[in-house]
Amino acid sequence: MPTSWVTRLWLVAALMAVFGFITVWGAPEGGRVTGMWPAGLATGCLLLARRRHTRAIIAGILAVAFLTIWLGGRPAEVAMGFALGSAVEALVVSRLFTDGVDEKPSLRSDDDLRSYFGSVAAGGLLAAGAGFVTSAATGWGTPGLVAASIGTAHIASNLSLIPFFCRLPNQESVASPGERVLQWLTILVVTPAVFLPQDFPSVVFAAIPVLAWGALRISPRESLGQLVAVLGFAIIMTTAGLGPFADVPARYGLPVDSRGVLLASYAITCVSIVVPLMIRVGEQIATAREAAAERDKVQRIVDGATGVAIIGADRDGRVTLFNPGARLLLGYDVDDVVGRSTRMFHARTAIRDKAVELGVEDDFMAVVRELVRPGRAGTHMRFLRKDGVERTHTITLSQIIDDRGRTTGYVSTSEDVTDQLTARRALEEALAAEREAVDRLREVDAVKDAFVSSVSHELRTPMTSILGYLEMLGEGAYGELSDGQVNAVRRVSENTTRLLGLIDDLLTLSRVDSDGFVHSDRIFDLTEAVRESYEVVAPGWSARDLDVRLTLPDEPVPLLGERDMIERVVLNLLSNAVKFTPDGGAIRLSLGVDGDEAEIVVSDNGIGVPAQEQDRLFTRFFRSTLAQKQAIPGSGLGLSITRAIVEQHGGRIDFTSSQPDGGTTFRVRLPVVT
Repeated sequence: MPTSWVTRLWLVAALMAVFGFITVWGAPEGGRVTGMWPAGLATGCLLLARRRHTRAIIAGILAVAFLTIWLGGRPAEVAMGFALGSAVEALVVSRLFTDGVDEKPSLRSDDDLRSYFGSVAAGGLLAAGAGFVTSAATGWGTPGLVAASIGTAHIASNLSLIPFFCRLPNQESVASPGERVLQWLTILVVTPAVFLPQDFPSVVFAAIPVLAWGALRISPRESLGQLVAVLGFAIIMTTAGLGPFADVPARYGLPVDSRGVLLASYAITCVSIVVPLMIRVGEQIATAREAAAERDKVQRIVDGATGVAIIGADRDGRVTLFNPGARLLLGYDVDDVVGRSTRMFHARTAIRDKAVELGVEDDFMAVVRELVRPGRAGTHMRFLRKDGVERTHTITLSQIIDDRGRTTGYVSTSEDVTDQLTARRALEEALAAEREAVDRLREVDAVKDAFVSSVSHELRTPMTSILGYLEMLGEGAYGELSDGQVNAVRRVSENTTRLLGLIDDLLTLSRVDSDGFVHSDRIFDLTEAVRESYEVVAPGWSARDLDVRLTLPDEPVPLLGERDMIERVVLNLLSNAVKFTPDGGAIRLSLGVDGDEAEIVVSDNGIGVPAQEQDRLFTRFFRSTLAQKQAIPGSGLGLSITRAIVEQHGGRIDFTSSQPDGGTTFRVRLPVVT
């Protein structure tokens, strides 16, 4: 136990012993009880000590109570009975008041007040019961009167002294120094005035308003000090045979112990007024502080919201609050608007347009009543600035409702969104124009595709016919040709074949762009498709010095799709490898299966693709600078067609290429049938 607690405990115990002996010794002659024995100090000892010291403290209380009562002239058996009641009472009151928690109790709220009165009442009843049993068992006095005297005295003592051991409301005196001096002077004047006169009607009630005055105006401990001063003076005067309570037994023929009951009742009355008032004032001050802090916080938030107009109004719509944000957005000063109707912030046309939008009558208050309805937050409203310019705000209007459910005012928060709305409209117009342009481009593209497809079809027929006649000429169907003529026919035939290939590319591209081919639901063997493509391109390198090799799996590779299109992919990649690989080079075509995907790999060690041009490789009509410099023929459509076919079959294509002479590797991955 800390030294400070030990010191306080010994001090309280010493006071309990001293005042306990004095009260018993000063009890009226012929009385059977112990006067105003300091039960509150006994309870205070337990409130000061920690729980683990309870037994020792109880034993000490029992010993002090027994000795003070016995030495005060009461029989030992009576002293023991009264002492046991006092010790158990102190334990019960302390436990009930603290709710069994090992810490300093509080006396600051209504809950604390209920616990305070309830625990003291329970302890008083227990002490009264102990007095009744002791009196009945020992024949010491009248049991009922003994119980009443001890019960009221112990209740008064506990009520008066327990607050000194509690956490009281944290409040300073609101009375000025002069007022406090006046209060103490009044206490010193009024108290003797009501207890000293003997042949004058009792006016003991006159001290109560003075105590209430102190409870309302000064600090809690000072108020309790005034209470103890009044009660101490009353006890001293009554013990000395002075005051309105001293001669009650003789005047009215009552038992001598009845004056103690009256004195204790007076003390209970004073405490029952002072302590609740003290707590209520503390709660009000704490509430006022919290309200002031919250008000200051809200005011700082309101004043700091310079980008938001916050306007408060009373129930009639007159402005009561106009924050800096409102001044900035609307251009008015506070003095210009406070007390005036909020109608001034809206042009007549703005009210009419909003009423039409909301579907209410053309009236300002009708619009207000509709705007405060749930779901209307964030609506747009036109505000009229001081300079006459209308600006559009997004506004949220709320009602202020009191505890009776009545509307006491309104508060609106709004932000100027005129610029945002203007920008949004401009963006929407730009998007609309862009969509229109895109639609027109699509139409143009569709017309172009249709034109290309139509022209390609129209060209293919005569080109096929031309190619047929050239073959007949070359074979001598129309007579023998000279060497020069044969060479000319061969060149025309090669260029015609090249032109026919370009036409085929255009037709294929048209089909791919317009989803002109539908995936077949037939499954074919990808291995055979790759082998056939290899054989189709083989004549292209038969007369050249190229090392071309094909690697195929032993098992079939089932694939769902258009076989001729997949063959077109392999043809394009392999023919490109042949075209871009010089003599002496190597080309590899392989097919493999990796999980649920088939992988077609075409690699060469040809001229490659410059790094700065690789991101354009699949663009239509793109041809690398190397191909152009070396006059390698091509349309620039093959790779774009290849990627489109692969993607429409649910696959993907990528490549790697390095320079110089690093070659190029294309990888096509397609989902296989599992």
